[in-house]
Amino acid sequence: MTSVQPSTQSDPQSHKKAKALKPGSRRPAKELCSECGLCDTYYIHYVKEACAFLNQQIPQLEEQTHGRSRNLDNPDDWYFGVSQDMMAARKQAPIEGAQWTGIVSSIAIEMLNRGMVEGVICVQNTKEDRFQPMPVIATTPEEILAARVNKPTLSPNLSVLEQIEQSGLKRLLVIGVGCQIQALRAVEQELGLEKLYVLGTPCVDNVTREGLQKFLETTSRSPETVVHYEFMQDFRVHFKHEDGSTETVPFFGLKTNQLKDVFAPSCMSCFDYVNSLADLVVGYMGAPFGWQWIVVRNDRGQEMLNLVMDQLETQPVMSQGDRKNAVQQSIPAYDKGVTLPMWAAKLMGVVIERVGPKGLEYARFSIDSHFTRNYLYVKRNHPEKLADHVPPYARRIVAQYKLPE
Repeated sequence: MTSVQPSTQSDPQSHKKAKALKPGSRRPAKELCSECGLCDTYYIHYVKEACAFLNQQIPQLEEQTHGRSRNLDNPDDWYFGVSQDMMAARKQAPIEGAQWTGIVSSIAIEMLNRGMVEGVICVQNTKEDRFQPMPVIATTPEEILAARVNKPTLSPNLSVLEQIEQSGLKRLLVIGVGCQIQALRAVEQELGLEKLYVLGTPCVDNVTREGLQKFLETTSRSPETVVHYEFMQDFRVHFKHEDGSTETVPFFGLKTNQLKDVFAPSCMSCFDYVNSLADLVVGYMGAPFGWQWIVVRNDRGQEMLNLVMDQLETQPVMSQGDRKNAVQQSIPAYDKGVTLPMWAAKLMGVVIERVGPKGLEYARFSIDSHFTRNYLYVKRNHPEKLADHVPPYARRIVAQYKLPE
């Protein structure tokens, strides 16, 4: 497996001859397609090399993007990828309506206002549906702010790549998740850009719009009023409602037996939770509750973060507790679709919140839980892909646990 190199064909724009697939048509990755949007453009010409589910090439693209790949002798690299710095942060003056405090939006706005970029690929929602993603090329702060709040559904962010080339934009910021960014990095040299910045968010367990509806109806007391939700470090799902109220549901009280099949097959086959190929990653899972986790992967990422440092309150990352027993117990529980009575789920949640993993150890807990689950999914459903699809760092992580057949 090799990363995509600059075109050496006589026609450097031969990809323009390729025909995009119509949205909704069957993709080359078939059921593993994450709907990243690449196949909706003439860059489908590169899909066999670029698609994260046809050609897993994170180590090669890390080398291309960051100047090195992960050090497999360093467990922190296994988990968190190539990094120069990590911290916990939150904005001193949060952006109203942001899902957290608005660090991602603030960085994008600063980059646009200072002329570092001419456009920002981000995701708004349609007028009809707050959860239906609508990728856009934002060229004003107002358009960036209209994209705040995560859309927990599969989103074709790269579907706007043709518009970038046609618009003549040369300096671009892309905000996206791992599968989108791997495809982007693979075609980066074909885009004709002078400068590309990538601001990533960690991502796990996306769903189709129909799958999201099933999750909301199965889990929330009022699915029609949910504005956004997140699986948080206190082992609860936090739902924010239209009236400003917050509803929490313990992880262990989820109706796993009904929800096991709701997540997209691409997400069940993903080993890039931490968005390895972004320049800068802003999430939450490695930070204390109420803070954001920031990972600077390279000098471009540091340049981006520097723009807002004077707006942030920061603290060093911390790690507390031991995740391994909890992860080992969760493997058969998920595998068998175990659902606890709500009283027991709440009690377990309280106990684990007090004595369980926190900070970076919580992040490792979450990565371990998902990587073991996903390894089993690929082994059972796509055994022919197992050898090539699971990256070396993910194998190191999974090997720490005893897995069912």
